[in-house]
Amino acid sequence: MSPLLSKASPYGREIVKVTPASAGWQYVGFEAYRLRAGEALSWLEDNRECCAVILSGKVDAEIPGKHWVGIGERRSVFEETGPYAVYVPPGMPLSLTALSDAEVAFCSAPSHVGHPARLIEPDSQRRSVRGVGSNTRYVYDILPQTDPADALLVVEVRTPASHSSSYPPHKHDRDALPEESSLEETYYHRINPPQGFAYQRVYTDDRSLDETMAVEDHDVVRVPRGYHPVTMPHGYEGYYLNVMAGPHRAWHFQNDPAHAWLMGKVL
Repeated sequence: MSPLLSKASPYGREIVKVTPASAGWQYVGFEAYRLRAGEALSWLEDNRECCAVILSGKVDAEIPGKHWVGIGERRSVFEETGPYAVYVPPGMPLSLTALSDAEVAFCSAPSHVGHPARLIEPDSQRRSVRGVGSNTRYVYDILPQTDPADALLVVEVRTPASHSSSYPPHKHDRDALPEESSLEETYYHRINPPQGFAYQRVYTDDRSLDETMAVEDHDVVRVPRGYHPVTMPHGYEGYYLNVMAGPHRAWHFQNDPAHAWLMGKVL
């Protein structure tokens, strides 16, 4: 198995968990959980900000002095609407209580200042369509660089069957703004129907890193550096939730020069 692949647990409350320590990097943390109706889940970290994403189902969310009732309206991440999410700064407790079966994710990054806690509603998120033809994919910016946070960037992407995504291959592993930013990244994959799979390759120009993975439902791919395209086979739709963070909160990437010719054909 690839050292960049975190396999999901098919049973139980914790689906998958990636910490900076387990990933061998500095910034990105990612956790995904299954909740039954009535179950509760909490978050509290003194030095990390968190964006809790309600992937599916409905929950109550509570922080000191504020209670959001019945947030979440999707039954599946493959519905054509964005998710509800809650941002909390470091040191602020967050409690989620499931009102139905639910799937939730905690996306986190180091933070020393933080920003006010807030509910992020689907209507506030920018929706965009990237690419053309078999490179078309559908994007919701949950926590983009234009919205307040210290380090976190969170986005979700749906990729139709037989389409490519994160393509042409691009990277963001040099701290060389404004040309390129250095960002660690996780991909939390969902597959529809769930018995399917996706392919993801992570590679560098010198091939000192070159891993190609068959990714199944709920798996996480870690991208410490390098290019990282995704391809969906015929018959299976893909979804991924991206979490990015690094020394500067900006997303500037470079395409693989070997595939630059595609930019005239595929956006």
